[in-house]
Amino acid sequence: MQSEKQSSAVFTDYDAFLFHQGTDYELYRKLGAHPDRENGVAGTRFAVWAPNARSVSVLTARTGWENEKGMHRCAADGAVWECFLPDVGVGDAYRFVVTGADGVKRYKADPCAFRAEKRPQNASIVAALDSYPWGDGAYQAGRDNSQVLQKPMAIYEVHLASWKKRYDGSDPDGCLSYSELADQLAEYVTWMGYTHVELIGICEYPFDGSWGYQVTGFYAPTARYGTPDDFRYFVDRLHRSGIGVILDWVPAHFPKDDFGLEFFDGTPLYESVDPLRREYPEWGTNAFDHSKPEVRSFLISSACYWVREFHIDALRVDAVAAMLYADYSRKDWRPNRFGGRINLESRAFLQQLNTTVCGATTGYLIAEDSSTEDGITRDVRWDGVGFTLKWDMGWMNDSLRYVSKDPVYRRFHHEELAHTVDYAFAENWVLVLSHDEVVHPKRSMAEKAPGSQGDRLATLKTLYTYQFTHPGKKLLCMGQDFAMEREWSEAREIDWYLAEDFAHRDVLQCVRNLLALYKRYPVLYSDSQNPTTFEWVNRHDADRNIFSYIRRNPWNYDGALLVVLNFSPMGVGDYTVGVPLGGLYPRVFSSYDSLPGQGNPAEVGGIPPMTAEQHDCDGYPYMLRYGLRPFEALIIEFPKFD
Repeated sequence: MQSEKQSSAVFTDYDAFLFHQGTDYELYRKLGAHPDRENGVAGTRFAVWAPNARSVSVLTARTGWENEKGMHRCAADGAVWECFLPDVGVGDAYRFVVTGADGVKRYKADPCAFRAEKRPQNASIVAALDSYPWGDGAYQAGRDNSQVLQKPMAIYEVHLASWKKRYDGSDPDGCLSYSELADQLAEYVTWMGYTHVELIGICEYPFDGSWGYQVTGFYAPTARYGTPDDFRYFVDRLHRSGIGVILDWVPAHFPKDDFGLEFFDGTPLYESVDPLRREYPEWGTNAFDHSKPEVRSFLISSACYWVREFHIDALRVDAVAAMLYADYSRKDWRPNRFGGRINLESRAFLQQLNTTVCGATTGYLIAEDSSTEDGITRDVRWDGVGFTLKWDMGWMNDSLRYVSKDPVYRRFHHEELAHTVDYAFAENWVLVLSHDEVVHPKRSMAEKAPGSQGDRLATLKTLYTYQFTHPGKKLLCMGQDFAMEREWSEAREIDWYLAEDFAHRDVLQCVRNLLALYKRYPVLYSDSQNPTTFEWVNRHDADRNIFSYIRRNPWNYDGALLVVLNFSPMGVGDYTVGVPLGGLYPRVFSSYDSLPGQGNPAEVGGIPPMTAEQHDCDGYPYMLRYGLRPFEALIIEFPKFD
């Protein structure tokens, strides 16, 4: 059903050129639904890419989901269908009715919709851009994606539906609104001292159990918590509190829901025509075909949209390994033109994505990547993939494997933990203890180590100290900062009551102290890609499960910190450790002490500073002597000289 042509077009010839070159980075301003006027009449202009469709029409809730309005092919681009509907405006629900090349009529959500109905409904909703009165101007003025590596980054990973629930019956799912969550989250994150939040499951998705990683709305914040402007308030509120916002974003694949992108115009449009590249069998989803320029325009526009229209600081790109490897999750797969397993088109897409987002916006990208591929955070100009940061899965796996061992046997695995420093400078890392590691059946962080509750929580505090003093940015999943004992589930609120329990409150205070200390001492975050900022004192004390090292600046020991970690239930009454300088060494942190959480370089627990003795130890001309308690982590500040 093809209607009479409207008087104006969505696409110009130049727009069509960019779109089909894969370089239209504001595609969302042309495709989708946009309130407009035509011949003095208010309405909404609709446009959708469906090159192989026999016909396309719009169906709206305003007409009771009856009386389809036919669309016509755009004059500048016959692959795009468009129409203008008078009296349809902001808040009206709609669907595209696509009669595909195969003759099948499909009812589709708008791929570029800014808003969607709350599941289980799946229609799109007309929404306006540029309507929110932002108040984060001061925060925005200070953003500089070229300085990310030089600033502290401690990320609080949050799944909003399970962070806090409501119990007043006003929402059948128990979800708080974006505005309620913003105020409560800003208060908590500020009190704790995190610098950023990372949000799981914001792009619209139908299935709760996917946690938001099977996206159907690449331009729509999920309706579970409110409207797009409600989400803008959420970001605005956090920014006004000085908190950055990172969004999980999924350009690797999409689900097979019939209202979504699959077989959109009766052909494999967003997915590959090649059956050996079309699916990820492990997830039961379709892979985006990054070789198609229109798909690249769609996805890169989505990334730019979240940064520009919602002021998102960064996107954490999910499943990078799945995009990089043609054989990922596939028994049968097709090699690239050189006979290798690298998906060359997807790698080129990721390079283009990083170049565009970092070059054309204030945002940057973080890779969730389990591959061993080299150069993920190397500049594209040097044939890197171009990400600003990459999740350090190696650190996570090696660290958790070490603490899972009985302390009696840790001596045989000592090098596994020490080894994390050997690759600490290979990429720009984020050290993650994420939701993936605390779900069934992996156990919570509080349950990773063996032994009594006291031993487990003491070990956890020492592990967190290792995380916060190791080179790399930091990420901690919600609930793990107070050592939640149950595994995380998207269906229930995290166990906040534990934060009031003495033992768990002690862990929470320890994390709070570490956050303050991390931000206070530049040696823990600045120039952390430089290998000279980490210096082993003793990495070989395996029999006692003790590690010691120095974090310093690249030039000297000004502002340096000595870190000593005891992963043993045995204390050492007369422990000695080498240091390069004489003078007084104040203890600024102990995992045994609950300080006010300010990270002040005060004497810990009333213990006076240690005086370095002039005696060769660990290859240094001076040494410190002190008592080290079971499972204790100590951070000691170097002397200050005028």
